[in-house]
Amino acid sequence: MLQIKNIQKSFKDNVVLDGIDIKIEKGDVVVLLGPSGSGKTTLLRCINFLEKADSGSILFDDLTADFTSITKREIAAFRKKTGFVFQNYNLFNNKTALENVAIGLIHARKIPPTEAYEISKKALDKVGLNDKYDFYPSQLSGGQQQRVGIARAFAFNPYVILFDEPTSALDPELISEVLFIMRQLAKEGTTMLVVTHEMSFAQEVANHVIFMDKGKIVEQGTPEEVFTQTKEERTKQFLRRINHFSDYAI
Repeated sequence: MLQIKNIQKSFKDNVVLDGIDIKIEKGDVVVLLGPSGSGKTTLLRCINFLEKADSGSILFDDLTADFTSITKREIAAFRKKTGFVFQNYNLFNNKTALENVAIGLIHARKIPPTEAYEISKKALDKVGLNDKYDFYPSQLSGGQQQRVGIARAFAFNPYVILFDEPTSALDPELISEVLFIMRQLAKEGTTMLVVTHEMSFAQEVANHVIFMDKGKIVEQGTPEEVFTQTKEERTKQFLRRINHFSDYAI
């Protein structure tokens, strides 16, 4: 479904992605783990062309392109297949929840406003915000704002949703409501690539876990393989530092 081959990305002399290969099938929930600066967010941003990779190729169903020569038209075609949930919501403060979801459908997809608002209402209903259509971001909690962000991504009916640490900006008591929505999406077969530090989510929901460090994939496998049958010492060091996994045999 989605395959990234040998993606490379540097910022001046700092190599951020160093030959990453990833393959995601329909219905997969793939979680990217790793310390800050390991390249996880940059990888997502390159997949969605928010950053330009230096080299490598991308295959998405019937679309294929080289990162070094991809055209604007090809980028637009790839973006139609993805949704992106940002770490800090990225909502328009002067627009309601409904308008925040609909605006991309109207301007990027050229969907008539009446139809766009109906799609947006269904997306907000799906994340439990059917009573918040007319609320502005300032009137919503952080968890509710992030749910608007998820609804916005879902409204595009993407083949895969990319989540960039969707709970990192939330107070602990609000994290569960966002993870609940993500779990529901996973149960319904939504394909997801998730950067997160929520280890319980990775262990319970993901079917594939990738641990990155210094721009490389250090270890990958099922949650059981990565968390309880860990092979690489660097992965073990990372997991030991996370108290949530102190009871696991690593």
